[in-house]
Amino acid sequence: MQLDARSHPPARCCIVGGGPAGIMLALLLARAGVPVTVLEKHGDFLRDFRGDTVHPSTLQILKELGLLEKFEQLPQRRESHLTGLIGGHDQPVVDFRGLHPFDYLALVPQWDFLDLLADAGRHYPTFDLRMRHQATGLIEDSGRVVGVHVESADGDYELRADLVVACDGRHSALREAAGLKAMEYGAPMDALWFRIPRSEADPQGTFAIANGGHLMVLLNRNDYWQTAFVVPKGSDTKLRAQSISSLRDAVVRLAPFLSDRKDSIASWDKVSTLAVQVDRLRRWHKPGLLLIGDAAHAMSPIGGVGINLAIQDAVAAANTLAVPLREGTVDEALLASIQERREMPVRVVQKVQLVLQNRIISPALEERDHPPRLPWLLRFLLEFRIVRNLPARLFGYGIRQEHVRTPELAADTGTTAQT
Repeated sequence: MQLDARSHPPARCCIVGGGPAGIMLALLLARAGVPVTVLEKHGDFLRDFRGDTVHPSTLQILKELGLLEKFEQLPQRRESHLTGLIGGHDQPVVDFRGLHPFDYLALVPQWDFLDLLADAGRHYPTFDLRMRHQATGLIEDSGRVVGVHVESADGDYELRADLVVACDGRHSALREAAGLKAMEYGAPMDALWFRIPRSEADPQGTFAIANGGHLMVLLNRNDYWQTAFVVPKGSDTKLRAQSISSLRDAVVRLAPFLSDRKDSIASWDKVSTLAVQVDRLRRWHKPGLLLIGDAAHAMSPIGGVGINLAIQDAVAAANTLAVPLREGTVDEALLASIQERREMPVRVVQKVQLVLQNRIISPALEERDHPPRLPWLLRFLLEFRIVRNLPARLFGYGIRQEHVRTPELAADTGTTAQT
């Protein structure tokens, strides 16, 4: 069914994708009085694999928005330091202790985090979140993006906007439609993602284990381990041709304390695969269109920094665009300035991730006769907390940390229209 486009009046800003970047940007713009429509193709925020690490840079944004107290009421676990069990040796790696104002990262289900942001957005009359509405393509006029084609349960329609912002992830449909090309840097690994029940007798904290050509990350979610079993790139099909017992046995070899629960990995249907990619668009924009977050730069899962960089992008975009959007004067030079501001922090983090992928992870996935070990100089340096603070500061606070500069206009005391 085709709906009349006139039933969907133009928006100042149309945001495609209801992930961390999209919802944060919508909240900030609506808070500043900009009419904004968010199109999210799913009916809720519940997704099996989503980054759950909320870093200090994001905690600071929540504080500036007055949402930190509500965030702290969400189910979460705080981690002040991260370790690795490398070849049987317990190695401290990352340490947030001593950093200010936040000396921890929070592990929070992303659906709870997004619900918090969306609920905050609904207090503003210009915030319009449309679930089960999927943008399928761009509308262009004389070389400028002027809207998107939308599919919904109520019928297809066109939504016109002064600016379209693509926040639709690393497999961005709008990136493809716009013909924007990415520089791909590759990754030596993919990750199998599953849950294992946790016992009170298990180790505390969140940590990685590397041994025997295998690598596994265990995120302590209190009553279960969110598990990332890292495998060589492209090996997923070959692994899934084997019995699920092969994965269970590999998990137990790395973490013997899980042996009584290995059958909780019931089948391959319970295991999701994250195909790791690292890329970055050469150009994040064209007239009428801006891409941010994973749509502009897919990050490695190393450091769990993806959603936090996406939120930094959103804050920078809101700071730059709020007033011009209210006045209807957004030109491509403004969009270029957002890329210019955010590209350097992304480049630095990606460079560090690539070094770690090539020098630490790739060797850890190689079959060898002796246990893996970090270089002796690195092991020595990591004995000092000031050294462990360096990756915590890089990934936790980032470079060129953003702060909320947009004003807050009067919130709506009633309910906001939502489809």
